[in-house]
Amino acid sequence: MKLGIILQSNKPEHAWNTFRLGITALKANHQVEIFLMNEGSELDTIPDSEHFDISAKVAEFKELKGTILACGTCLEIRGKKEDAVCPISTMSDLLKMVENSDKVLVFG
Repeated sequence: MKLGIILQSNKPEHAWNTFRLGITALKANHQVEIFLMNEGSELDTIPDSEHFDISAKVAEFKELKGTILACGTCLEIRGKKEDAVCPISTMSDLLKMVENSDKVLVFG
């Protein structure tokens, strides 16, 4: 199955659960693509905490060959640029993800 996940929140628990699901799906041999938009594009600034090891989950997701994309407009509004976590993407990329996914979920 191809799973498309849209993360549109910068709340630590939302991000943590998004990546937990993505990791679980990848380990079950599914394909997973996460698209960061709205506050979700702030993923790299969400701090780890005692309960939410977000940076570790992102690293594990990437090690398992999960794909992360970020809305370029959302990044631009926040004065952010492309970084090592994910490439800048467009609404066309999001549409392609939706069209190619068997299921699409939205967190946040």
